[in-house]
Amino acid sequence: MRGLIFDVDGVLVDSPHERAWGETLRLLMETEWQDVLPVTSYAPDKYTNALYQTHVAGKPRLSGAQSLLACFHVPDPDGARARRLAERKQELIISLNERGEFSAYDDALRFALLARSKGYRLAAASSSKNANAMLRRVSLAAFCQAEGLRYDFVGPDTMLIDLFDANLCGRTFAQGKPHPEIFLSAARDLGLPPADCVVVEDAVSGVQAAKAGGMACIGVARFDDQAGLEAAGADWVVSRLDEMEWML
Repeated sequence: MRGLIFDVDGVLVDSPHERAWGETLRLLMETEWQDVLPVTSYAPDKYTNALYQTHVAGKPRLSGAQSLLACFHVPDPDGARARRLAERKQELIISLNERGEFSAYDDALRFALLARSKGYRLAAASSSKNANAMLRRVSLAAFCQAEGLRYDFVGPDTMLIDLFDANLCGRTFAQGKPHPEIFLSAARDLGLPPADCVVVEDAVSGVQAAKAGGMACIGVARFDDQAGLEAAGADWVVSRLDEMEWML
């Protein structure tokens, strides 16, 4: 292994995406789409973390919207509702991010910093158009100071986005996860063959994409979703990335 490719949402940062999808769908079903509610299977309590992780997480925005509507049998014959859901969700996620309503996972920052210090090449590869905004707000200088860590590549202005040799976040691809295009592109940008890269993912579709690209994959099960990640083919499944420091 010479390269590590990190998903962002759910791996590096505890993003508000799950919250934004749920709140947006609830608002639309209670207002604009109230007329179709009786023919759907939707209820607010049926939107769970397990549903989000299995059907929405890791997918491009419109694909996530389509998948979410399909889960609740919301009719969308011309795709207008999926587009509306995606647009309203994006408005909310921007607002949440601007208010700083997310945090970085300390175990992921420790793991990524340690990997960089040992000479591994790192890539960030998220389907989310909002990932870069979050990466730019996480101060590695502040984190290292709080943790008592010292790295010569972390200066007073170093942010999480500066840690990566390649950044594919928000880039448009012809195929979204579970297609491996984003991870194959990340390996190419790192100058490494896919077999020399390990993907770090928290979503079933992301694990499937890594394996389809011929890469090993660490599945991060932060929400008791080990079974789904294992079934998708993850080579290791852990609840915290501290558990994988042995491989560096």
